[in-house]
Amino acid sequence: MREKLNLSLYLVTDRTNIKTDAEFLEKIEDSLKGGVTLVQLREKNISTREYINLAKNVKKICDKYSVPLIIDDRIDVCIAANCSGVHLGNEDMEIKDARRILGDNYIIGATAKSVERAVQCEKEGADYLGVGAIYPTKTHVKTKITPVSTLIDINNSANIKTIAIGGLNENNLDVLKKSGASGIAVVRALMNSDNPQKTAMDLLTKSKNILELD
Repeated sequence: MREKLNLSLYLVTDRTNIKTDAEFLEKIEDSLKGGVTLVQLREKNISTREYINLAKNVKKICDKYSVPLIIDDRIDVCIAANCSGVHLGNEDMEIKDARRILGDNYIIGATAKSVERAVQCEKEGADYLGVGAIYPTKTHVKTKITPVSTLIDINNSANIKTIAIGGLNENNLDVLKKSGASGIAVVRALMNSDNPQKTAMDLLTKSKNILELD
């Protein structure tokens, strides 16, 4: 699974403005129907038990489309819900410790905003890097703008795949041309879409063209 990781269109979930779990799960499934290749479940304000139960329900949907489910931050939730891996930010558990706990069968993604951090993440066992925010975002996660030039420098210095993240949508992807990224990560572009399936299809087509992906 780690070797065949497809980062072309990476969905990071967000329940802002979504009123029910049923609507939330429907958004995810419609996005998967449109071609999302990886899902990250990100929850900051629910109990551990709620997080695990939600992860199990999201995983059932992801499994229907043979798409890995990544858990943001929480290794315990990942293991309990039998998910594919975790994504770790700069203030989360160190990657080397996560790799020691999870072993070689789990995917570990990491956030990198500098070449130095990217090289360190690769050395410690990360499988891919999320680089951004490329544009300002309206999510509740603290963000710092990371220029595309840094993304290019990271891809010239590290040997693992990268995804661009932060405020990306169908209308502003051109900035990523020749950046070397292996895909894009989106949040609101899909979670706030009235037609996530079509939006995902359009995003995937455009990003593959701009990033020159197979």
